[in-house]
Amino acid sequence: MKPDACQWFKSSYSGGSGTECVECAHASDRTLVRDSKRVTGPVMAVRRSTWRAFIGALGRGELQGC
Repeated sequence: MKPDACQWFKSSYSGGSGTECVECAHASDRTLVRDSKRVTGPVMAVRRSTWRAFIGALGRGELQGC
């Protein structure tokens, strides 16, 4: 799936005042991540299982101090 065909979203913690910097989209078995201010710029693709592990670790506070 092409990045421009995806439905991109920002975190619910995002301020919404134009200061957001990361947005994500789900595409088949990948999660896509990009800079919200550079929508035509580079896109990082991460396996969904890896993304879920990352989000879970954030939620559990396991990545503090990294």
